[in-house]
Amino acid sequence: MAEPIISFKDYGFQYMAQASPTLYHINLDIYPGEKVLIAGASGSGKSTVGSCMNGLIPYAYPGESTGTLLVGGKDPAKESIFDLSQIVGTVLQDTDGQFIGLTVGEDIAFALENDCVPQSEMQETVQEVAKLVDIDHHLEYAPHELSGGQKQRVSLAGVMVEKVQALLFDEPLANLDPAAGRATIELIDRIQERTGAAVIIIEHRLEDVLWRRVDRIVLMDEGRIVADLPTRDFLTGEMLLKHGIREPLYLTALRYAGVPITKEIEPQHAGSLRLSEKNKEQVRLWFQGNKSHGGAEEEKRELLRVENLSFGYTPEVQNLRNVSFSVREGEMVSIVGKNGAGKSTLAKLICGFEKPTTGRICLSGRDISGDTIKERAQRIGYVMQNPNQMISKPLIWDEVEMALLAGNMSAEERKERVEETLKICGLYPFRKWPVSALSFGQKKRVTIAGILVQRPQMIILDEPTAGQDYHHYTEIMEFLKGLNAQGFTIVMITHDMHLMLEYTPRAIVFCEGELLADTTAAHVLNDPDLVGRANLKETSLYTLSMACGIEEPQEFTKRFIAYEEAHRKTQEG
Repeated sequence: MAEPIISFKDYGFQYMAQASPTLYHINLDIYPGEKVLIAGASGSGKSTVGSCMNGLIPYAYPGESTGTLLVGGKDPAKESIFDLSQIVGTVLQDTDGQFIGLTVGEDIAFALENDCVPQSEMQETVQEVAKLVDIDHHLEYAPHELSGGQKQRVSLAGVMVEKVQALLFDEPLANLDPAAGRATIELIDRIQERTGAAVIIIEHRLEDVLWRRVDRIVLMDEGRIVADLPTRDFLTGEMLLKHGIREPLYLTALRYAGVPITKEIEPQHAGSLRLSEKNKEQVRLWFQGNKSHGGAEEEKRELLRVENLSFGYTPEVQNLRNVSFSVREGEMVSIVGKNGAGKSTLAKLICGFEKPTTGRICLSGRDISGDTIKERAQRIGYVMQNPNQMISKPLIWDEVEMALLAGNMSAEERKERVEETLKICGLYPFRKWPVSALSFGQKKRVTIAGILVQRPQMIILDEPTAGQDYHHYTEIMEFLKGLNAQGFTIVMITHDMHLMLEYTPRAIVFCEGELLADTTAAHVLNDPDLVGRANLKETSLYTLSMACGIEEPQEFTKRFIAYEEAHRKTQEG
C-alpha cells in the first residue's frame, strides 16, 4: 500500500495567543489520488488542520504542537515553508490575497521565477498549465479584471506549476455563483484525474462539493475528528445537522417523504440516486399530501424605486443597462446572477458609492440623487462582500460599537445594543478579541453586526452567509427574518440558492448588466432556460422531483420550503 502524503498521529496544536488547544488527538492519513472533504462548523478546527498541512503552522501561526505530523514524509517544523509549498499547493478562499503578478501570466509564473527556470521553459510551462485550467486566453489580463471563477483558476494554476503531490482548497466555493462553483468542482476533478494529486477540500457547501466524486468525508467538531467515513456511508447517518452542516436538499426531502437513506440508493448526488418504484411513490404521496398554503399578501407601500438606471465604470463598457424595479416596505428580496452580472454595482449605486450615468433612485418617493453617502447610510445599511474592506477598528467590540458613537445613545444603551447584536451574530464569546485573530467567516459576522447594530430602515447584504456554517447561517438568517417581521426591508445579493428559496419569496435576476427576470424564487430555479442564461444551477429538488415523475418541480420546491419551515418551528417549539 502507498505511503500517505499527509499523516497526523495523535496530533494536537495550541496557538500561542490561545489559552486552550485548537486541535486534539488528530489521526488522519491522506493518500495519493484521494479526494477528501473536511467539513465542520465554524471554529471546529478544520482550517487549522489545513494550515498544518501547508506549513502556515508553525511559520505564520506559531504555537505548541503534540504528537507527530508528516507531510511528504517530512516534519514540517524542520522544513522551510517554501519546500512544503512544493508538496502541498494551497488555493485560498480569498483569491485576491493570493495574487502577486501584475498579469495572469506573471502570477502563474511566480514560483518558476523563484526557481530560476529558463524563460523559454517557463513560458511553455505557464501556457501548458493555463490551458489545463482553461485560463490560457487571459494571460495578459490583470487579476482584478477577472471574475471570481476565473480568479480561482489562476490561483490553481499558480500552485500547479510546481507539480505538487496534494492540492488543498480552503472554501473554494464561498464567493462563486452556483454555475461557477459547479465548474470549479468539475475542474478540480479533471485536474486530479490528469495529475493524480491528492485533493483536500475544506468547504461548508457540502452538496455542491458532492457534484463530483469524493472518496471520504472527515467531520470535525471542537478540534476533534468525530467521523472519517466513505461518502456513501457518511450520508446514510444523521451526523450532519447535529454538527452544524446542512444536509443536501434532496436527502432532506427523501427523509420527509419517509424514504430510508441507505447505501443502496447511492445518496452521493441527486443525479446518481437509485430509487425504487416504492421510493418514488413515497415521494409522490408526500408531495400530494402537502399542499402549499398562503393567499395574496397585503400590498405594502413602495420603499425603493430604481428607474431606467445605467452605469459604466468606463465610457466604453456599460455595467448596468436600463434597470428598473421597485422594492416595497417590509419585503425580503434576493438579487441573484453570475459573477460580474452587475449585482454589487447596483448596490453601490443605491448606497451612493457610485453615480449613475442615467436614471434615478427614489427612497419613499423622494429622489435621493443629491443625498450624501452618510445621509443614505442612516436609512440604508450596506454589508459588503469582502469584510476586510469594511473593518477599521482593531477590536471586535469597538468595530461594532463605532456606528453608535456619533448618536445620542447613552453608554449603557450602547452596551446593551452591542451585546444583543454580538449574541445574535455568534460573536459574543469573542467580544474582546482582536479582529485579526478571526477567520474570514467570523470577520463577515463582525461586519454584519456593525450594520445591524444601527437598525437601519433597509439593509442590503452582499453575500451575507458566504463562509458560514449551517448553525451561524441559520442564526443570521433567522435574525434577518426577525428584523423583516418588524418591518425592516432586507435585500440580499447572494449565490446561495437555498437561502433564496428559503427566505425570500421574490428574486431579481441579473445577467450581463441587465435585469433578466423579477419573479418568485421557486420559479427561478425551476426554469431551465432562466437557469442557463443567468449562470445559476437547478436545485437538487428539481432533479429529485423529475426523477420521481412529478411534473410540477416549482410546486414541489414551494411545498418543500413550507414543510421545512413548519418542521423547524415544531422542533424549536
